[in-house]
Amino acid sequence: MLKLNVGLSKKIGLPDYGSRGAAVSLELDLESSLVGEPDRLKERIRQLFAMAKAAVDEELAAQSPARNQTKGVNSAGNGKSPCNGHTNGDRRDGTRRATASQIRALVAIAERRKLDLEGLLAERFHTREAAELSIVEASSLIDELKGTASNGSGGRR
Repeated sequence: MLKLNVGLSKKIGLPDYGSRGAAVSLELDLESSLVGEPDRLKERIRQLFAMAKAAVDEELAAQSPARNQTKGVNSAGNGKSPCNGHTNGDRRDGTRRATASQIRALVAIAERRKLDLEGLLAERFHTREAAELSIVEASSLIDELKGTASNGSGGRR
């Protein structure tokens, strides 16, 4: 058995020299045979980092009820507009929306695997649009669909 540990922390500067931060550490047991398959191992590492980043970003967004008070600063605090076309990067429940990259990935995976993405989204998340998913939901679904596609075990990992 191989253990994969990923840690990520992020701080965002606030007005008046303040800041807020979040950190996450994830550990995953992998089959030791992945050492002999560097591409698959790197993909698992990237997936774990993506999950860690999504969790940290969501936590930072949830920490501050007045997160968008500073004009021109989105919930990531970087002054850029959200990349998925929404007026702010948050859903009604305060969680961050799926990114444009995540939405493209979901659509591409569904097309490649000939899945009914709208049906899956309706059944699992009570929506028909990937853009309505949270960043964490989208990340989890991408990981699940990639895992199902790569291991051929019908979704079992």
